[in-house]
Amino acid sequence: MKIGFIGLGHMGSAMAKNLVLAGHDVTVFNRTPGRTGVLLQLGAHEATDIAGVCRAEVVITMLSDDAAVAQIALSGEGLVANLPNNAVHLSMSTIGVELSRRLAQAHTQAGQRYVAAPVLGRPDMAAAGSLFIAAAGDPTSVDACRPLLDAIGQKTVWIGSEPAAANLVKLTGNFLQAAVIEALGEAIALIGKAGIDRRAYVEFLTTTVFTAPAYKIFGPLIADGMFEPAGFAAPLGYKDIRLALAAADSLRVPMPLANLVHDRFLRLLAQGGDRLDWAAIGGLAGEDAGTRQHARIAPL
Repeated sequence: MKIGFIGLGHMGSAMAKNLVLAGHDVTVFNRTPGRTGVLLQLGAHEATDIAGVCRAEVVITMLSDDAAVAQIALSGEGLVANLPNNAVHLSMSTIGVELSRRLAQAHTQAGQRYVAAPVLGRPDMAAAGSLFIAAAGDPTSVDACRPLLDAIGQKTVWIGSEPAAANLVKLTGNFLQAAVIEALGEAIALIGKAGIDRRAYVEFLTTTVFTAPAYKIFGPLIADGMFEPAGFAAPLGYKDIRLALAAADSLRVPMPLANLVHDRFLRLLAQGGDRLDWAAIGGLAGEDAGTRQHARIAPL
């Protein structure tokens, strides 16, 4: 397929690479220059502007936040203004429900198609093509994107016909992961202050009744205090919790635990934790207990 790809951060670069390796004709565009070298060596093309990347059947966006996606898609020189009739905007960014609805409406009015397909997984999973994908939109449009989703992820689940549903699913998924991080942090702080080996404790948990990937990923990070380099930066986690709470507010759904992890992120960022992995909120309980600093840097 002829593909445009916008957003070459840690996740986007790995996803675009897998599309190239799968044999798709990929043209990339990134707002920050200097990130296309490896992709061009593999056979990708580089566009100098958004119009150039829009000469495609599908344009994928993998950007950091709502502001970036809105600028790329809705500005006068953006996707809506440049995508061909019936082309698909495949939005794989983690964005808010309201923006997703705006995008769906704008693309429909322009005679284009819109599919939301945010991903669950960290950069290593993106590199391995093993992300989990929640996709929503018109079934025919989602099916048109299946070859791309199959190159990027190990499993895609269709959520429904309204694209924004996939974005809400992703936001609640990140809320659940943040809640796991907080719970692990508190438990590890308690056993650590009691003199029990943190690593042994995490090994016990993750090989018995807590075998889900979230526990296996975040437990060792919290036990070792290894929060740099960030696989998923704390400001992005904070952003996602804020978006989840905004959706909850619009639907009048109280989320007391989400408010708790919101404040944990806010504390971490207030203390200068912008460069840390979002798992660093799990280190705050140790600080509260007087037993642990909230960050160490992993050895290279």
